[in-house]
Amino acid sequence: MESSSDEEEVITFIKVISEKYNPENFPYGPGVMVLPSPPGSPIKDRLFLPNILVLNHRGINKAGDRSDIEAFCAHVVELDLSHNQFNDWGEICTIVSSIPHLDFLNLSMNPLSGVELEPSMAEVFSRVRRLVLINTHVSWDTVHMLTQHMPELEELFLCLNGFNTVSESQTSCPSLRLLQITDNQLQKWAEVRKFGLLYPSLSALVLANNSVDSVGDTQETLQHLFPNLHSINLNNSGLSKWDDIERLNFFPKLKEVKAKGIPLLQSYSTQERRSLLLAQLPSVTVLNGSAVSDGEREDAERFFIRYYQDFPEQELPKRYHILVSKYGPLAPLAEVDLSPRCTVVDVRWGERVEAVSLRLEQTVGDLKKQLKALLQLPTNGIRLFYIDREMCSVLGPEEMKCSSRALHSYSIRDGDEILVVPKAKSRCSSSDL
Repeated sequence: MESSSDEEEVITFIKVISEKYNPENFPYGPGVMVLPSPPGSPIKDRLFLPNILVLNHRGINKAGDRSDIEAFCAHVVELDLSHNQFNDWGEICTIVSSIPHLDFLNLSMNPLSGVELEPSMAEVFSRVRRLVLINTHVSWDTVHMLTQHMPELEELFLCLNGFNTVSESQTSCPSLRLLQITDNQLQKWAEVRKFGLLYPSLSALVLANNSVDSVGDTQETLQHLFPNLHSINLNNSGLSKWDDIERLNFFPKLKEVKAKGIPLLQSYSTQERRSLLLAQLPSVTVLNGSAVSDGEREDAERFFIRYYQDFPEQELPKRYHILVSKYGPLAPLAEVDLSPRCTVVDVRWGERVEAVSLRLEQTVGDLKKQLKALLQLPTNGIRLFYIDREMCSVLGPEEMKCSSRALHSYSIRDGDEILVVPKAKSRCSSSDL
């Protein structure tokens, strides 16, 4: 009887490592241990096994023999099982429990939605310090079950899991330092603030690509919820008020902020965005990934004063008065006209003279094109000479030979002259001109 085409093919963890890391496929090198097969093992000969195993996109759905995993993976510290087909925590736990020194585990892109994790199984994750669960669609109950049994967990990655709320837990995870929860569907600060209760030692919170629309709570509350937060990423969030930026100052240890792509800043230029943000965040030392120098901060704060100095009193931000007390009232910057400079010269072509307006930032080559079109001159074969009317008796005409030279370098002024003459085709015909 033929097996059903719907029957799942069994691909074990131990089978994949035996294929990938056998001596024919994997070279010996740094961090690689040569491990003989234990007695009775289905794996023949020996394996060249590194302490960092990358087994993604292998279709693995089962663990395989526990004794083989124990024999071959005793030295492994990092394991990448992303993009496989695990849908049973029991199989994952068999692998994890057989690797005593496992520090990093990546289970991203495995179909774990709705799969229950028993407390007894969660205990095997106790030594893992970095856990990646991107796009697994695990539930918050599963997340809490894991973190409750991971006393050394420092980094947790929960991106792309469709979370629009955050479930509370009776037990916090005081060891967690980094939470990356990008590309979910969180919108309300009432949900984000729960991370402070769940992870009281949190140092870095990455919320990018969530539509979080505010930073709520009072200064006292934020200091209590996030006493150790050093870095926050709010890129592409829904922040639309300067009040939310000001409240970032309430995090007592915040030094790094990312806030690109937020609605609040869409109407400003790139330089205005950075300067206005920086002036509002006096304790931040890294903004949008770039370190802030003392000189840049001072320039930003002075820009901030000048930007707001003509606003009505009721519209001035609190930070404005603080900075005015620091620098005093500032005079507006002098306006510099950076528009292209123009001058009018006489262009002479034979007996014909035309007054022509020139843009001095253009080149000699640009001028030739302009004159050909304006005066209907030949498409090629002309030479240009610049005549300074005040100095012509001393200097004489200066040929404008270099097509890439800018006109302003000739110090051309109103009333000067450009002489246009045809190029001689040959020496013998020059007398005929």
